[in-house]
Amino acid sequence: MQNNTFSGLFVGQNLITLKEVASTNTFLKDALSKSTPLLEGTVIMAEKQFAGRGQADNTWVSDAGKNLTFSILLTPTFLPADRQFELNKAVSVALNDVLRVYVGDTATIKWPNDIYIGNKKTGGLLIENMVSGITIRNAIIGIGLNVNQIIFPQSLKNVTSLKQALHKDYDLSVLLSEICSSIEARYLQLKAGHFEKVTRDYLSHLYLLDEWSVFRSENKFFKGKITGVTPSGQLIVETFEGLLIFNNKEVEFINV
Repeated sequence: MQNNTFSGLFVGQNLITLKEVASTNTFLKDALSKSTPLLEGTVIMAEKQFAGRGQADNTWVSDAGKNLTFSILLTPTFLPADRQFELNKAVSVALNDVLRVYVGDTATIKWPNDIYIGNKKTGGLLIENMVSGITIRNAIIGIGLNVNQIIFPQSLKNVTSLKQALHKDYDLSVLLSEICSSIEARYLQLKAGHFEKVTRDYLSHLYLLDEWSVFRSENKFFKGKITGVTPSGQLIVETFEGLLIFNNKEVEFINV
């Protein structure tokens, strides 16, 4: 099903809704590989996604019809390949902007790609970039957000949803429209070169920033304080022994 109901300039103007798909990111990537003509801002939304993907080959589990699972096509050719994390920051901030309208400052961004309410995960994003030379030709922005689901598999720890947090149902189409408008606004900030503005907003809402917390790396526990993120997206943690720099999957946050 295809429709054009959103009020933004381009994100969501071409909305394709699928009853069931393995992964919206994979669907969009396959379409691009077949040279299917797709406008920038095209959104692929799945009512049911049975092989949703998260970061580093993780899976995304979602009850059909209760949450948002969708992907957006962007063409950030203005963004150098070595600044790919700028897009991650912009989309994370955009999602946080929307959630904060509903849950206030309990909405935060957990490095590198999770969206939190309080101390629990309510969403995540997976960005897959297609690089040509030194620029990004296409970017597929995969997003999963727990909205109306209240029962999760026991294997999923530390998760929540908007409904669990606020005890009411939400209109998925309204939320999708708000998120697309927010992503478009933050994306246009990047396009205008306002990287510092996006970075400031990203850091101001970063989960556990400047708070002493417990982490684990290489099977060792340690106390540290997140102080920032490098331009390439590595996490900077201050410890009693000095600064440590981590790539994704090299450090684990320990909730105590």
